[in-house]
Order: sequence, then structure tokens, then C-alpha cells
Amino acid sequence: MLTVISGGLLENSAKKKLEQLVQKNTTSDGTILDLEDKEIGAEELELLAEFETLSGIEKLFISNNQFGDAEIEILSRIKVFEKLEYLYLNHNHIGDEGARALADSKIVKNLTCLMLEASNIGPEGARALAESSHLENLEILFLDSNPVRAEGVEALARSTKLPKLTALHLDSTQMGDAGAKALAHSELLSRLDKLYLCSNKITNEGIIALTGSPHSRNLKVLSVWRNEIRDDGGKAIVESPNLSQLERLYMSLNLIEKPARKIIRQSELAGRLKTLVMD
Repeated sequence: MLTVISGGLLENSAKKKLEQLVQKNTTSDGTILDLEDKEIGAEELELLAEFETLSGIEKLFISNNQFGDAEIEILSRIKVFEKLEYLYLNHNHIGDEGARALADSKIVKNLTCLMLEASNIGPEGARALAESSHLENLEILFLDSNPVRAEGVEALARSTKLPKLTALHLDSTQMGDAGAKALAHSELLSRLDKLYLCSNKITNEGIIALTGSPHSRNLKVLSVWRNEIRDDGGKAIVESPNLSQLERLYMSLNLIEKPARKIIRQSELAGRLKTLVMD
């Protein structure tokens, strides 16, 4: 016999299932909710908006749920998440429109950390984040593995809306030398103490501009793995008068020859670094 279930019963069933999932994945103090890879979609997000008990959540992990524009638009207006300090959205399909919805949302106004790695965000999405009036508390931004390109990095470099940003992750963003040079001329760089630029086809031209910039003098961590930096670029890093605060340098998988690597390891900078990683 066919049993007909009303829409209301279906909704109640879905809500009950989601309540159980949330309860199972929320820490006992009610500050961390981990919904990563839990098949959360538009329906579940609409229901989450009704969960008043989530108003104390400070860290939300909701990565790898195949979010697109529709899901991000719903998430961006969930008022119970307006106390978030950490938001992890990596490995979704956010795109530029989704990034714009986030940038315009009040749920990001208290964020100190925003993780958007591998979320299909391009130059326009990066520009929306750079121009957001709600990210003034942001300290850490992850944009790794997004096609941000030089144009997106240039928008970030021009930004005056990220006054507290101290760590910028731009690995595999297709930024090239143009992006590195944009950062070199940016006041934003002067506020950073951690900068990650791996796998961006940066050459001597870009790294010499970056480390030759007086704006780089507050850097404590610089990661330039897997680029196209050659001998002169490597020497420019360790000879730069601007890197007196640097503590950790990651520069493996570049095109620096063995004699130059020896010079780098024997440099004054290498002698005082806490970490030097170089092949």
C-alpha cells in the first residue's frame, strides 16, 4: 500500500535529521560546528536559519558541500551566524557571485579568519572581498587554488578595507610577477606578517620587486615554493635589507642552482632564521 507523506511531515523529518547532525557535530560548549562534507544543501541551510541554538557558534566548518551561488546566498543571510569569527568554506563552487554575496553579508563582520581555498573565485570575487565594508576585523584570508590572477591580487593590494589583515594565502592563484609587483607597491603588504605565494610562476622580476619593497619589512613568514625563481632572485631574498623580521622562509622547488643555494644557506639571513626550507 502506498503511503502518502505530506510536505509538512517531510520537512519535520528533514529538520529532525538535521538537528541530530548538528547536535552530533557541535562542541559541548556550543562554539564550534563542523558540517564539512556532510551533504549540506539549500534545504538544510534554510532550516539552519531556524536553529536559535546556533547563535553562539564562533567557528563554522562547512567545506566540501558543493555550494554554489544559491547556497552561498542563503548562508549569507543566516542571522544566527552573525557572531562567527572563523568561517571555512574551502572546496566549494562559490565563484565570483558567491564571493560578492559573502562580502556584502553581515555574517562576515566579526570574522578574523575566512577560508575560501579552491572555491572557483576569480578576479571579480577577489575585488568584492577587497572592497567589502564588512571585513574590517579579518586577520587571515585564504584564497589558495582560486583563479584570482594578477587582477584579483591587484584589487587586494589596493584595498583600504582590510585594516587588520596580517596573513594572506595566495598559493596557486595564477598571479605571476604582475601580482607580486602589485603587492610590492601596496600598503597592504606593510601590515602582513605572513605571505604565501607558492606555485604562481613568479620569476626573479617578481621576487626582487617584492623583497626589495620597504613594505615587506614586517614579514615573519614568506613562502615562495614551486615558482620560477633563479639564482639572482634567491640571492635578492637573503640580501634584502627589508627582511630583518623574517623568521621562516620556504623556497624549495625553484630554479636556483646548487652554488647559489650554498651561498643562500651561508647568508646572514639564513643564520638567524628559525626555519629555512630549500632543496
